[in-house]
Amino acid sequence: MSKPEEVVNQVPEDEGSDIEAGGLFEDPPDFYPPSPPPTTEHYTMKNGDDITLHLVGHSPLEAHTLWNGAVIISQYFEDHPEEVKDRTVLEIGAAAGLPSLVAAVLGAKKVVVTDFPDPDIVDVMWKNIRGCPMLAVDREEDRNIVADGYVWGGKEAPLLAHLGEQKEGEAGFDVLILADLLFRHSEHSKLVDTIQFTLKKKPGSKAFVVFTSYRPWLQHKDLAFFDLARERGFIVDKFLEVKTEKPLFENDPGDEEIRKTVTGWTVRWPTDDEKTAAKADA
Repeated sequence: MSKPEEVVNQVPEDEGSDIEAGGLFEDPPDFYPPSPPPTTEHYTMKNGDDITLHLVGHSPLEAHTLWNGAVIISQYFEDHPEEVKDRTVLEIGAAAGLPSLVAAVLGAKKVVVTDFPDPDIVDVMWKNIRGCPMLAVDREEDRNIVADGYVWGGKEAPLLAHLGEQKEGEAGFDVLILADLLFRHSEHSKLVDTIQFTLKKKPGSKAFVVFTSYRPWLQHKDLAFFDLARERGFIVDKFLEVKTEKPLFENDPGDEEIRKTVTGWTVRWPTDDEKTAAKADA
């Protein structure tokens, strides 16, 4: 996760992941080494099927990495296919879109995989969809998965349009996927906005939030996301904890055990009984 240039350009402890590159100073040609080329990763499903994942070259949006959270939630869906089968699914900040591809293979009714509307990122998501042999179709309109650009906290109408006409009061997705997004602390409010805008207000609908605290000394800021979700009226439950063999970024500083740990949480609307209980306790 750390980058060599961060040693030169020191920033406050929580700003490095949220700063966007600006054009204030123009560097001479070839001042920096060229960005690495696009890469390829592979994910083998439990039945032996292989999913090839194309990744963009180095991206300030971190879309060039296959994150542990994406792998772990994909494995979880394979173990619990009922979570996505015949359901509508939205993934945000997807990069290669592995969890979305797995959900589509497992029989989701409709999957919308999204990331920042950068042409290279959107093109890669489509490349992964069209290159997945288990999702091959004769006609493009028959696919149960589409890719789209989306800015967190933006208008939900373009996303919901992929689902077609929905019954009044039932607009939204059954399942949301947020894999390894919480390190962008300044975006937490927008992420919760997106859940509010797009998660169907129906029992059983839930957002799966899976992440590792890659900067252990800022773990409290990662977890603050769930405090914000609770303040907005959501119910938050932890549903998994997995220890990987080694950290994703082996040379990074901080507690190695924390950097190897992936946790999963669900964020959902309260049931009527939970609303009644909350009013009684107030």
